[in-house]
Amino acid sequence: MTTGNTANVGIVIVSHSPLVARGIADMVRQMVGDCVPLAWSGGNVRGELGTDAGGILQAIETAWSDAGVAVFVDLGGAETNSEMAIEMLGAPRSALVAICNAPLVEGAVIAAAEASGGASLSKVVATAEELSP
Repeated sequence: MTTGNTANVGIVIVSHSPLVARGIADMVRQMVGDCVPLAWSGGNVRGELGTDAGGILQAIETAWSDAGVAVFVDLGGAETNSEMAIEMLGAPRSALVAICNAPLVEGAVIAAAEASGGASLSKVVATAEELSP
């Protein structure tokens, strides 16, 4: 995980697999460089397949941006735990975090490209969600 700045929307990758989450984050970083705050959370607290709300919260904190944070998830449990992490973040910051209904890899890459250009959270999310069937 890497700590980003606060100028551009942050991106968080959440997967049941730590290898998948890290791999997608590496791909995003190679595509957009360090101008976008980026973090990932993968696996449960034992390092097995699954997700962990506490780990997701930590990833959101790491990728925090005053412009907002877009969260990309792979399966239903990742979305549920991401929602819990956002609630744990508390108001008013939780209002600046959005879970994107977009393909994980393509959505994260296109969102990061939008974010690197200074797009708003709503624009980043909308662009990524255009990829959904």
